[in-house]
Amino acid sequence: MLLQQTADGAWIIALFTGVLGDSAFAVRLPTIVLGTVFLAYFHATAKAFYGQRAAAFALLLMLATPINLVANFLMTIDPPLYCFWIISIYYLQQALFKQSAAAWWWAGLASAAALLSKQVAIALPLILWVFLLLDRQRRHYLKREYWFYLLPVVVVSLIILLWNQQHDWVMFEHSKEHFEQAEGVSLLKHLQYARDFWLYQLLLMTPVLLVLVLVLTVKMLMQFRALSAEQRFLWLMGPMLLVAIVLMSFTQKLQGNWPMPFYFSALILLAGYWQAGHWQKLSKVALSLGYLMVLITCFLPFLLAIFNLQRTAWDPTKRFKSWQQVATTIHQQRLQVLPELDDTFVVALGHRSIASQLAFYLPDHPKVYRLEESGQVLSQYEVWGGPTQSVGKNAFIVAQVTEANLPKPLQTAFKQIRFIAQVVDPNKANSIFYLYFAEQLQAWPVITPAR
Repeated sequence: MLLQQTADGAWIIALFTGVLGDSAFAVRLPTIVLGTVFLAYFHATAKAFYGQRAAAFALLLMLATPINLVANFLMTIDPPLYCFWIISIYYLQQALFKQSAAAWWWAGLASAAALLSKQVAIALPLILWVFLLLDRQRRHYLKREYWFYLLPVVVVSLIILLWNQQHDWVMFEHSKEHFEQAEGVSLLKHLQYARDFWLYQLLLMTPVLLVLVLVLTVKMLMQFRALSAEQRFLWLMGPMLLVAIVLMSFTQKLQGNWPMPFYFSALILLAGYWQAGHWQKLSKVALSLGYLMVLITCFLPFLLAIFNLQRTAWDPTKRFKSWQQVATTIHQQRLQVLPELDDTFVVALGHRSIASQLAFYLPDHPKVYRLEESGQVLSQYEVWGGPTQSVGKNAFIVAQVTEANLPKPLQTAFKQIRFIAQVVDPNKANSIFYLYFAEQLQAWPVITPAR
């Protein structure tokens, strides 16, 4: 596969590349499709709650966020999560407030697809359960309809658990990395984590819009008992989770994109608040600033070039450019050794991201493998296995260690390994990649995890 990543949403990439072939276009096309479907359902959801006028304003708010632009450009696990999350909310609205029996099934299927995209979607059935417990008028849905909704989610959950049980719980190991705390982290470091996280929120959601959402979140929390059932549902499906994120941001390092699905229902609530005559001037300011930031995001490459900020700390795209440059340099070195690369493969050592980036950016898109010295399943590469069908073939090894420090099992796996060149990451002068040519694979090493 062209883009090899630890993404629960890789099934979508497999679907598109299976039909259209291995190409950058096929990998990135799902973002556009999913983004379009997301916007259609976002508008439909806002319309179902507050009518046509509020729905149009909610859509304007969403289009004024840079995160919407970014999500339609980068193929990560977020676009499918956003798409299926809002589809779930739409059909839950139809089921809860329009008494549509079929909507329970559609909501369940959408929530199951969201869970296949990212684990955070497990919050959807949990929050729905909380809402039904709190709402006396709809509590009877817990007897039957809720379980119809839950069935697809349970089936998908069991499949995920079974697969993980057969693969050393790799998904949970990957997720655990985000929550592990380094020992002795100071209060100042925690404050720096919070600063970085909220800087991301300001950039992705825009400052005025973020403030409006947070103020509305707190305001509705304080008036929760007086809210309508629809408002309570929307608040629980987003703003409540934002409250949890606010608290967590001061206790550990969080990724800036984590709370994005929680903003969707918050923006719909904000549109309803605007329609009722509140914060209309501030909302116009939020739109104006938002579209300005979206335009800046669109023309960012040109602005960076004009102000000579490329590859500086102000350039958020430099990591992508540097990896393309690193891969191009490595490819040129490979061609100097073997002008014909068709019958070779690549072995990457170190973090799984190195293997993923090489698989994507090397011009010939070779098969890329990874050797995990611990023998544990820590990424998708251990799940896929090594080049067991490539005995006798040559390989190129990309590592961040010198030849003497190459893993012993790898050194004995080939007839001969020789150093070719070293490549420096243009972003980090101290980040050096060593390229080796490995001749005739004897047998791919099998490493038993230490007990």
